[in-house]
Amino acid sequence: MFGRRFLSVSSALSLSLLLAAGSAFGAPQATTGTRFSDIVQMAPSRDRARTNQRVFDKVWSEVRRGYYDPNLHGVDWGAARDRFRPLAASAVDDRALYRVLNEMLDLLDDGHAGASPPAAVRRQDTQYARRAVMGMTLMRGEDPDIWTVERVREGSPAQEAGVQLGWTLNSVDGRSWGPDVEVQDGRPVHLVLTDETGARRETTLTPRLMDGPQPFTADKSRPGVLVLTVEQFDPGLGGWIGGELDGLSPDVDVILDLRANPGGRLSEAESVLTCFLPYDQVWATQTGRTGRSVTLTASGDCGGRREPVPNEVAVLVDRGSRSAAELTPAALQEARRGIVVGEKTIGSVLIAQETELPDGGRLTLSRADFVTAGGVRLEKHGVTPDIEAPRTVAQRRAGEDPTLEAAIAALKAERAQAGGTTSGL
Repeated sequence: MFGRRFLSVSSALSLSLLLAAGSAFGAPQATTGTRFSDIVQMAPSRDRARTNQRVFDKVWSEVRRGYYDPNLHGVDWGAARDRFRPLAASAVDDRALYRVLNEMLDLLDDGHAGASPPAAVRRQDTQYARRAVMGMTLMRGEDPDIWTVERVREGSPAQEAGVQLGWTLNSVDGRSWGPDVEVQDGRPVHLVLTDETGARRETTLTPRLMDGPQPFTADKSRPGVLVLTVEQFDPGLGGWIGGELDGLSPDVDVILDLRANPGGRLSEAESVLTCFLPYDQVWATQTGRTGRSVTLTASGDCGGRREPVPNEVAVLVDRGSRSAAELTPAALQEARRGIVVGEKTIGSVLIAQETELPDGGRLTLSRADFVTAGGVRLEKHGVTPDIEAPRTVAQRRAGEDPTLEAAIAALKAERAQAGGTTSGL
């Protein structure tokens, strides 16, 4: 059965994964240093081969009958089946199977089309629970075999081991990183990494139980500025933002930090926009496989709010901002309701749904196309910020945030030009 409508990346050019037992988001293939021809030299068991075929057939048929483009972007899907089904049947483990599935899905040239193995699904479903973690977030680049440390969690084993932002993870216990890798509380793991100079770094750390991160946080430490950081567009986001805005002085500027946000629920994007746009204002149109169009309006749940807040707004984005984290700034920018600051986004905005697979894995597949209210198609194009203000790895390590500072300065300048004043929270 289909899952809920959402906008998130599961097989994009880059994606974030929390390296933890029982927590991650998304799960494309990653097989550093492993050739598929090596993997298939061993024959799978009869049960394994049967499961492989069931999973493959489910993925193949879902694409054929449910993909938003009935022409499948010109891909000969029958030929794809002939080519990849024998390889899938020969897979000896989840890593090999899901590599085949994702290689086939890559033919669609769609950042949302991806298959997640059971281990990655378990991590995704428990990402905010207390769990054993190493404490790193990895970002996959254009090369699917390269995983870079995007974030190191404070107080985690990874931080204590000296792992740094920008390093590349080569292996875990002698095996290349993949979404099927899981860690256990108290069981040491040996990591091999490469730092920014190309030097080899080795360390052994012991994963331990830590409370899950907060998906949404509010920073009120700066006078006259409220920074709302959103990790993902998860359930309850609109109501949470509505609560943070309730009673807020109109003199306080609001900044939405959507950097490294991979997306999430479409309904939550609607709710966020309801906080800032007139109720029922059209902000986009989605078109499904049948060609029927559905108009999207600002009519979600902003904590019961029916009128948009009058505060000045800026949105922070970067190349890690995907899907709902692209649609939201695009809608505010197009409506002249907010300033977008940071880096140009990647353009992965098709509306997708999840389908459960027979082995506990999950297929993410685009079910509808998307254009803005002004008729702009963001897929493969992304959102261009009003103010370019990238943040380097060195600046992040030093705790500097020129993107945020540029947004604060821009809002302050707008307020000064309008003759307004600024007060504290």
